[in-house]
Amino acid sequence: MRTPFDEVIENIVAEHYHNHRQQTHSDIVSQGIYRDLLQKCPELKRDIENKIVSSWLNVKSPTHRKRKMDLLIGEPDFSGNPDLKKVRICIENKSVITAHRNRDARFDDLHEVLQGLHSIQSEIIMGATVMVGVAERVLNIPDGVKSHFKKRSTEFLNAVVPRLSIGDQTLWQEFSDDISKNKPDDALSTIRKFQELPTRPIGHTHVVGYDNILFIPVFIDNVNPPYLARQNNLGIDIDIEYEKMLERICVAYRTRWHLI
Repeated sequence: MRTPFDEVIENIVAEHYHNHRQQTHSDIVSQGIYRDLLQKCPELKRDIENKIVSSWLNVKSPTHRKRKMDLLIGEPDFSGNPDLKKVRICIENKSVITAHRNRDARFDDLHEVLQGLHSIQSEIIMGATVMVGVAERVLNIPDGVKSHFKKRSTEFLNAVVPRLSIGDQTLWQEFSDDISKNKPDDALSTIRKFQELPTRPIGHTHVVGYDNILFIPVFIDNVNPPYLARQNNLGIDIDIEYEKMLERICVAYRTRWHLI
């Protein structure tokens, strides 16, 4: 099946590299999940059409002024902005691709927004997606390669970008100082770290926990063509797990707001 993460890969192919410093790929995932939820959840679609609830991207976090929540669905306030006390769905999208040491910071991000929103509205359906890089080395473009061309942006765009993500192996030698290396077991260690986040059964809204955490293995190294690692040694069937996430959110939405 086609998932929002396939669309992320298509964007990387079009742009030639993954920029972990930008919000682009998170927005693609949020928009794709929102679209698929409308297709899968008739109650949600009806509430959207009747203007009972709305959706927003990149909403300021109630617990950290520099952080934003990726996708919110809920009732708006009188100004049309999200009323955090009436949010129904929150989806957070993270990626740990370039350097797996960043997993601790991304873990803290997810833990913080969970605690903050649950304290405001315990019935919020909390979902998280984590793209996990399986490449053992990644050419760091935003923080590495691109930094060499600060005053030569045209050269970077014309001489470097077209060579990215198409299999040009000379890039490894040319920019050898800009390679982030991952250990063979880093992807599994990252998943195990995020599995430490609390989760909860659908009916247990009193429990502080995510309703669903989805892991998506991806091969992204900015040199070779990127792809979703549907064949992986992590025991993850991306398509089945994505369908399960959508269904779980739909069941929770129906249970919490349409069985009253």
